[in-house]
Amino acid sequence: MKKTIKLAVVAALALGSTSAFATNGAALIGMGAEARGMAGTGIGIAHGAESALTNPALITSVEKTEISFGGTLFMPDVSNTQNLGGGDSSADSAADMNVIPEISLATKINDNFYIGIGMWGTGGMGVDYHDANSATDTQFQMVTNLQLMQFGVPLTYTTNGFSVAVTPILQYGSLDINYVNASGTVGAGVAQDLEFGYNLGLAYQMKGITVGAIYKSRIDMDYKNQLPDAMKGFNINYDNTKLSTPAEIGIGASYAFGENTVALDYKQIKWSDAKGYQDFEWDDQDVISIGYEYKTDGWAARVGYNYASSPISEQSQSYVNSAGISGGLINTFNLLGFPGIVESHYAVGGSYDLNEQTSVDLAFTYAPEVTDTYKNYAGNDITTKHSQTGLSAQLNFNF
Repeated sequence: MKKTIKLAVVAALALGSTSAFATNGAALIGMGAEARGMAGTGIGIAHGAESALTNPALITSVEKTEISFGGTLFMPDVSNTQNLGGGDSSADSAADMNVIPEISLATKINDNFYIGIGMWGTGGMGVDYHDANSATDTQFQMVTNLQLMQFGVPLTYTTNGFSVAVTPILQYGSLDINYVNASGTVGAGVAQDLEFGYNLGLAYQMKGITVGAIYKSRIDMDYKNQLPDAMKGFNINYDNTKLSTPAEIGIGASYAFGENTVALDYKQIKWSDAKGYQDFEWDDQDVISIGYEYKTDGWAARVGYNYASSPISEQSQSYVNSAGISGGLINTFNLLGFPGIVESHYAVGGSYDLNEQTSVDLAFTYAPEVTDTYKNYAGNDITTKHSQTGLSAQLNFNF
């Protein structure tokens, strides 16, 4: 059974290229084109079937049954410059275009019960420097590739404007870390895992006001030999094989007046409690997103802004953490292999009704370039530049 599920997910992930960057650290800012068009707001505003993974308590906005098919064309632009003692060497990451699929369904059972099912690409990260000039390469021809996909079944009960929901989650993940050093190629090949988690959602709606809250459980993914082998290439004895998807907790609210709706979300992503990330000193992120929607007969327009400070910060050269990894090596791996450093995100989007049963959603997101320079394991500078562009599209059927 596990093998069959893994094959299905691999087929879906194969729609994209070798790696997928994310926006808030290693997590997409929103699930679905409606939420992404409002910069990820979705805890306190309903987005139909796509609410299943953001706040499952809000799938109650579906009148009968809704199915949404869509995806995001994600285009990170990452470059790295590093000095290991022989001068600077620079390279651009070739992992610059990815497709992230999403499928959601929600249906009304009766006035009190709703159920759904969905499959979503939820995040990941990666770089590809394998084309760097091997004679002058200080990027080690490094390739990193984390991909995450979740299956969920939202179950929602609602009465008198109050809704409570739970979504059991089955998460598939794959991780590959490989590079070349003086001793040769370092890497264990692609590792995969399949683990369970859950999301909880609450919502209350009255007279144009919606408030919501969510909790997403931590999911401990076991990628055998990936991190230990990567550290072994730098003579570090590191035995942790887990890289967890972090827990999240959040609240949100929206207010609809006439054809206008404004929404505000706050959530915290708990990187510091996630296995693997905590050993590379990732900090918790406080994520603020604000969105606006104008909706009238047959069409809607959306804008939004999302901000979260980078979970990565420079570590002191003399620092050695409890996992035995030095500050300089942490800086090197974070900026070279896992540079989730973008902070601000701008979004625009819209919807158009093709007929009474069918509509299409579009969204465009942009994260301006961020440049960070730290001291690497050799005591010299390492600099990464990172910006992002994303285009999302979604087709919705109501019946």
